[in-house]
Amino acid sequence: MYLNKAILIGNLTRDPELRSLPSGIKVCTFSIATNRVWKDKNGARQESADYHNIVVFGRQAETVAQYMKKGSSILIEGRMQTRSWDDKTSGEKKYRTEIVADRTQFGPKGGNTGGSVGTSSAGSKAPASEGGEVDSIEYPEEDINPEDIPF
Repeated sequence: MYLNKAILIGNLTRDPELRSLPSGIKVCTFSIATNRVWKDKNGARQESADYHNIVVFGRQAETVAQYMKKGSSILIEGRMQTRSWDDKTSGEKKYRTEIVADRTQFGPKGGNTGGSVGTSSAGSKAPASEGGEVDSIEYPEEDINPEDIPF
């Protein structure tokens, strides 16, 4: 048996776009940013961001388009899918990997609402590495500012 399951918690990098298929089914597309924070071998704090393309269908697409906007926090559950097509201008084959959402859950509204999705308690530790050191996962204290997202 094989499994294709993606679970992401992040912030929208742009406002959702709602369209309709010829059959009348609604399709909403948007992207979200997720980040990871860790300490390198020298103890310096490192951070990286990843950006994910999301597609939602049906009534859920309408709800996302109505209530979500750039900077909103959201949880996505779905499957990964890669589409391909031939570019009309250059003739080359193009690819796009996206998450087709089966389920969405909206995060807290606005700025600091007291709770944060996906945070960990301060005392939690990661398993010991081969060198015997115990590293802790550090999550950023501040919320992601949508203005800092590069697109």
